[in-house]
Amino acid sequence: MSTPSLNVTKVDLSGLLTVLGQHLYSTPAVALRELAQNGHDSITRRRMEDPAFAGGAIRVWAENGDTVIIEDEGAGLTEPEIHAYLATLGAGYTRLLREKSNSDKLIGMFGLGFISAFVLADTVSVITTSFQTPHETWHYRSNGGQRYTVEAAESRPIGTRVILSLRDQFSELAQNAHLEFILSRYCVLLSHPIHVGGQAQSINHEPPPWRLPHGEEPVVRMRRRKLDFASRFEPSFEPICTMDVLADAQAGVHGMLWVQDGGSYATSDNRNLSVFVRGMLLDDDARDLLPVWAGFIGGVIEADLLTPTASREDLQRDEQYARVQAALEEAVIVGLQHVRRQQPEAWQRILRRHNEALMGAALCNRRLFDLLADAVHVASSMGDRYAGDLVSTGRIYVSLGSGGFEEMLFRAQQIAVARGDRYAVLPFLKRWCEERGQRLIQVGTARGDSSLFKAATLPEPVQAWLGEHLLDEGEELVVVNFAPESMPFVLVTDREAELKRRLESDEANKRFAEAALRLARLHTNKHDGSIVARLYLNANCPAVKALAAAHAAAPGSDLARRAESVLAILSAFKTVMAPDLETSKRDAGAAFRSMAAAIEALLQTGSEH
Repeated sequence: MSTPSLNVTKVDLSGLLTVLGQHLYSTPAVALRELAQNGHDSITRRRMEDPAFAGGAIRVWAENGDTVIIEDEGAGLTEPEIHAYLATLGAGYTRLLREKSNSDKLIGMFGLGFISAFVLADTVSVITTSFQTPHETWHYRSNGGQRYTVEAAESRPIGTRVILSLRDQFSELAQNAHLEFILSRYCVLLSHPIHVGGQAQSINHEPPPWRLPHGEEPVVRMRRRKLDFASRFEPSFEPICTMDVLADAQAGVHGMLWVQDGGSYATSDNRNLSVFVRGMLLDDDARDLLPVWAGFIGGVIEADLLTPTASREDLQRDEQYARVQAALEEAVIVGLQHVRRQQPEAWQRILRRHNEALMGAALCNRRLFDLLADAVHVASSMGDRYAGDLVSTGRIYVSLGSGGFEEMLFRAQQIAVARGDRYAVLPFLKRWCEERGQRLIQVGTARGDSSLFKAATLPEPVQAWLGEHLLDEGEELVVVNFAPESMPFVLVTDREAELKRRLESDEANKRFAEAALRLARLHTNKHDGSIVARLYLNANCPAVKALAAAHAAAPGSDLARRAESVLAILSAFKTVMAPDLETSKRDAGAAFRSMAAAIEALLQTGSEH
């Protein structure tokens, strides 16, 4: 048996540089961030290794319409360090220094930051003077990153200057205004000053609100400062109010969140979260860190314990990620509680803008439900109402649709019926009734309707006679007593049968995934679908009693003819008032013609006497 040979893995440097330099980052703006961060770490290194040094700044500017220069007053590089770190992929002095010093002020991790220069530039030059050898200045130059030269250069102050000769497609970066826009977003939380285009004031001169000493400014002024800061990171909506993310040692997170002013409905997802790690913006679309129910929340946080990916544009989904998620959910809940107590005007704006979204959110967390149960509005047949205002004799009525005689029945009794077909209304009211000891009645289901009407009887021949004149195919006559007595009947669509028809239609098969369709049919298969509506006939109604008495009239008599006309009017009236019934064989026009003919016949019968 032969002994396996030990081989060395070969690297296609050209291909590797193409992948790293051109495909590691999603946007060229990230390359500018990486180079600014290198300058930041260089200043931090100098402060750590040269106790006499306390200054340090980064300057970025554009030249000649095709060049960008990034200059720092940091530690600089010796000639050996150029070869060991600058020109070696994956090797970074910053990482070694962090491991040695255990400092949380250093940003770099992977030794890949400098390669980002080749995302933007064909030719990259570095002129550097190390604080260790201040009398030596070196000039590094490379075209494409595969080969490079290093030579002595004219003496210059300690620090490093990176010169990017931009590729044609990135020439727009050679504008100071554009550089300021990018760096003001990515580097606003860095501790060392960054000056763009020769401006005296740095882009990061003002610390974020959460880094300011508590109570240093009046409450109103601090609120304004926080809103102004939030506006810089909220691209689509004006912030209504902000909420603090208090420092959490376990999650390693602090910062601020805000409620967006843009209106949301149901499952609208406008979550917006920017995450900074060690002062550098790593992810400006980290919405998954926010609760799924918080589609109206934006925020900026620092989370130094999160682990970035190699490109440092995303975050690893690990246990620490879950801790930050939990901390932010807590911050939203506590923040909303605080706004309700301390900022009543802002609280009312939040409720107006995000009523439906908040109703859904209340179902996801017990404390949110307690906060919102009596604050959000519920859509009803009589307008938006608080849940408590929907209670009638210990019950809340919910309809899974709109229209029909059931609405007329409740309107006649001045009872509001909740719109259960609206987002989150039905589960929200179920929870509300459970918590408050009330009963929820679903109008439009056989079980729900049975609680509205008391069973009654009519002689079988009378019932059959009335059904013959009043029912359409798929409708069932149910004799009951209900209020008000003046209403002769109520036609109620069976919502379960309606759902079954929709699920079994061709359109439903197109819209729903097969798995979801099977789950829905598990419920509807229990319903044979033969009864699509029920006509609840009010036996206490004087008109119904009169009709029942007229049944005994001799065929062809005046009373019998008038009864037939009244039944025709009632049948037409039923059709006109329930145009949504899919099974109705008569359209509204036919119903009106039938009603007109019946009224004419009734008047003619009366004129004969």
